[in-house]
Amino acid sequence: MSGQRTLVLVKPDGVQRGLVGEVVGRLEATGLKIVGMRLVKISRELAGKHYAEHAQKPFYRGLVDFITSGPVVALCIEGPNAIQIVRKVMGPTNPVDAPPGTIRGDFAIDLGRNIIHGSANQADADREVGLFFTPADLIEYGRVTDPWIVETR
Repeated sequence: MSGQRTLVLVKPDGVQRGLVGEVVGRLEATGLKIVGMRLVKISRELAGKHYAEHAQKPFYRGLVDFITSGPVVALCIEGPNAIQIVRKVMGPTNPVDAPPGTIRGDFAIDLGRNIIHGSANQADADREVGLFFTPADLIEYGRVTDPWIVETR
């Protein structure tokens, strides 16, 4: 199975609360495939690159302070429509708007502590995956379940 690749971060609040397995399990349950995963302590430099689009916004410093406050789990997720599927599983950015059954709807109540990040679109995914993974970090492999997840023609 191939398809889109997207970045997912289990943020410091998700790691500290012991939700990494739950988050990864929900993403894998969709049929999407993990092709890269690492535990990382994000530097302020990397955080600045990751959040560059928000650099002039009043909440930028808080974003950088939070994402660098503890370890995160970075994942590169692959599959057809991976970006849209990950975003659906995550739920809206503000947990108040996130329905039950989504990661944010089930595990978060505060916008600043919303457990997970996922790339918003293909351009962001390409840029963000490149910030956290080298091509050598990403593994191509098939799964015996792939034909049961995606119809081949």
